[in-house]
Amino acid sequence: MAVDRAELQRMAQLVEFNRERMQTIEQQVRQLETIRMEQIQAIEALRAIPEDGAEGAMIPLGSGLQIIADIPADAGAVIDIGSRIQAERTRGEAADILSKRGDELVAVIDRLRQEFDELEKATVETAQKFNESVEGLEPEELTAPTPESKTPEPKKTPRRKRKRGTDLTLDD
Repeated sequence: MAVDRAELQRMAQLVEFNRERMQTIEQQVRQLETIRMEQIQAIEALRAIPEDGAEGAMIPLGSGLQIIADIPADAGAVIDIGSRIQAERTRGEAADILSKRGDELVAVIDRLRQEFDELEKATVETAQKFNESVEGLEPEELTAPTPESKTPEPKKTPRRKRKRGTDLTLDD
C-alpha cells in the first residue's frame, strides 16, 4: 500500500485538526459543567429556604461578599425565562426551571462527550495509518524536500523596548 506525500500530509493535518477540535470540546464540557454546578448550587439554595421564610439569611453577592436579608414566606425568585427576560416565579417554580435547564445541559454535555469519543477514535485510527505509512517509506523519500512541503521560516518581528514610566501599548 503505497501512500504518496500529499496523502501523508493530509493525514497529518487531519490528526492535528482533530486534536484541536478535541481540545475545544474538552474546554466546552468544562465550561458547561461549571454552569451545571452553579445551577445545582442555586437549586439547593432555593430549596433550603424554609417555606415560612428566613430571617437574617446571608445572600452571596460574589467576591466573598454576602448581604444579610430577611426572606418573607411568600417571596419568590427572579429568573431569566429566556431572551434575557426576567420574571418573578415562586421559589419552587424557579428551582423547577433550573432543574429542567440542568437536564438539557446534561444532554448537551453527553452529546459533546460522545462526539469527543468518536473524534478520538477516528484520530487514533488516522494516526496509526499515518505511522504505518511512514514506516513503509524509504528513508530518502522522507528526507527529500519538495516545494510543497517546505515551511517558510517564521518571520521574527523586533520587539520595541519601552522607556521607563511609559504607558503600556498593544505590543506589551
